[in-house]
Amino acid sequence: MTTSDPAAHLDERKASILRAVVEEHIHTAQPVGSGHIASAPGIGVSSATVRNDMAALEQEGYLVQPHTSAGRVPTEKGYRFFVDDLGSSSRLRTTDAQQVTSFFAQAHGELESMLADTTKLLAGLTRYTAVVVGPPHEAATIRSVQLVGLAPRLVLLVVVLSNGAIDKHTLELEADADELVVGAASAVLSRALVGHSYTSAIDVVVDEPGAGLARQALAALLGHAHDGEQVFIGGTSQVAAAFDAVATVSEVLRVLEQQYVVVGLLNDVLERGLHVAIGTETGIAPLADCSVVVAPYEVGGEPAGTIGVLGPTRMNYPQALAAVAVVSRRLGQTLSEG
Repeated sequence: MTTSDPAAHLDERKASILRAVVEEHIHTAQPVGSGHIASAPGIGVSSATVRNDMAALEQEGYLVQPHTSAGRVPTEKGYRFFVDDLGSSSRLRTTDAQQVTSFFAQAHGELESMLADTTKLLAGLTRYTAVVVGPPHEAATIRSVQLVGLAPRLVLLVVVLSNGAIDKHTLELEADADELVVGAASAVLSRALVGHSYTSAIDVVVDEPGAGLARQALAALLGHAHDGEQVFIGGTSQVAAAFDAVATVSEVLRVLEQQYVVVGLLNDVLERGLHVAIGTETGIAPLADCSVVVAPYEVGGEPAGTIGVLGPTRMNYPQALAAVAVVSRRLGQTLSEG
């Protein structure tokens, strides 16, 4: 979603020049001069004309000149124009798309491992720090539940949720439990839990073989139920390479350590109808030199969580938007398929 109509503010020549400046600055991290832009593909005007238009873009707040004799760099307004002007044109490179396909073709096992690995995939694709917020367990329904006897007084409880999560809890018993009791308790738990969420689980009150063990297992399960979302962060080492100032790196890392802040940031960006927050748009002072690209993912057609990347404001927006969009879609599909 765009925040404005870019065409309403700039004529096509200035828009082309601004796009060229942003693209060049993203690539080099250096101020961009008019001579370089004049020779860029699709510009087709003299260096003097470019210089005049760049001066006008500076007056309008899209560019800034860091030093008197230097070229210009984009402002937040310049980056915002560039991002809004992209629309849905961003596409993942063929090799990156193949990497995503290969990853999800082999992505099986516990939800936590998959989400942690997904952050590594996304960080590798974008070279930025990646965040995946997992679906809250309370919102998922229970697909299966099983008790497995490990020893006469030791039982393993395994619960599979509709969001792909697998909960495991080890129960220490006060008395021996044979295979018949464990099997009966599994049947009782299945009747009480399958098809329900943690918050709507049916209490085990029946008086039959295994009911006592089933009640103990249910108490352990609800007592260890996850509160809120799980947050997985990958590629934090990318932060150091993305920023020149050590103080900035330190501040960004401090924010990433506060998981509730990260979750709040991603949710806030989406609630404002955005997929990209640039600089001060994040609403978090230490992230004034950062941008965040965010997308939700669904499991079974229902909102489940969010993924995103965090990098410098001069991030490669087309690549980041394409990577986040493709990975969020494939993650949702994989979790929906179970």
